[in-house]
Amino acid sequence: MPSISIKGAHMPSSPIRKLVPFSEAAKKQGKTVYHLNIGQPDINTPQVVLDRLKNIERTVIEYSNSEGYESYRKGLAAYYQKNGMPVNAEDIMITTGGSEALIFGFQTCFDPEDEVIIPEPFYANYNGFAQTANVKVVPVTAKIEDGFALPPIADFEAKITPRTKGILICNPGNPTGYLYSRAELEQLRELVLKHDLYLFADEVYREFCYDGAKPFSVMNLEGLEQNVILIDSVSKRYSMCGARIGAMISKNKEVMATALKFGQARLSPPTLGQIAGEAALATPQQYFDDVSTEYVKRRDLVVDALNAIPGVRCPKPSGAFYCIAELPVDDAEHFCQWMLESFDYKNATVMMAPAAGFYSTSGHGKNQVRIAYVLNTEALSAAMECLSEGLKAYPGK
Repeated sequence: MPSISIKGAHMPSSPIRKLVPFSEAAKKQGKTVYHLNIGQPDINTPQVVLDRLKNIERTVIEYSNSEGYESYRKGLAAYYQKNGMPVNAEDIMITTGGSEALIFGFQTCFDPEDEVIIPEPFYANYNGFAQTANVKVVPVTAKIEDGFALPPIADFEAKITPRTKGILICNPGNPTGYLYSRAELEQLRELVLKHDLYLFADEVYREFCYDGAKPFSVMNLEGLEQNVILIDSVSKRYSMCGARIGAMISKNKEVMATALKFGQARLSPPTLGQIAGEAALATPQQYFDDVSTEYVKRRDLVVDALNAIPGVRCPKPSGAFYCIAELPVDDAEHFCQWMLESFDYKNATVMMAPAAGFYSTSGHGKNQVRIAYVLNTEALSAAMECLSEGLKAYPGK
């Protein structure tokens, strides 16, 4: 029997989805499962998008250009300019989700075995993208006691080797919800210039910043025009994850021309998704205001409930719709599985993502979970009550 590839064997499984068989078994037993494990919002997709998709007049669903439809790229550029970001249509390549944008960016900017430094905990699929591109992830650990703020620049500097070619951040962050300040980003700017690195920034949660906080984009860092690669997506902003439309953005013309060659090899991004993405640009501001208000309610409910449970610690996030909670358990993965397999409260249980999968450093995050507050407040309230009761009953402490 032929063997699979080394790359395939080393490809990590998703900590977000690995417990799905246990949740499915719980549902078959008649239990309600509150899904707090995955960032799939229950917020409605904007009506302008749904109306556009219902009224497509095309007779052929054809390929677009490999870099995406020009009309969509011009529309996106106008969106960025409205948000104070100096981006033009020629700086944008449309991709199949932000995932493909990161993979193309890694393949364009890094050689095999090059290193990218990423503050951990980080979005678990960054490991998979790096494995796909044969790039080594070098973690710098952010601490829960600091609210997952940017680690000291000295910690980054200590990790730099001759193979270091870039830094990747997510802002606001998944899985922590932390929003980097302009001062923190300016520190990264100096480090990137000093060592001539690429700075990748995943800013897909830009619209979700709370308590008066405003996002500061890496596109506005002076002097980094040739170093910055911005990653974006429609998935969370417009609650249309299934559209699979993202973007890779850079002022570096050589980077964009090279990335386009990878784009040509996969032909084109999804046509129907681009139609939806372009329609979404007409989403009224009231939509975002209402969504933000709703997420603040959900955040406050979840974080307050978590911190009221004895032995639980959870920093309050400033953005996105995730939080990391430290639990009084021996092993969060065992606990999450136990909740699905062996526990229910009022015939319901909770599914969470063990946070160890969001760390690259072995042993970190062992007693932490990521919670996505993407359900309505009634469901979240019930889920928090269930979690509290589960922690009381869990034998592994």
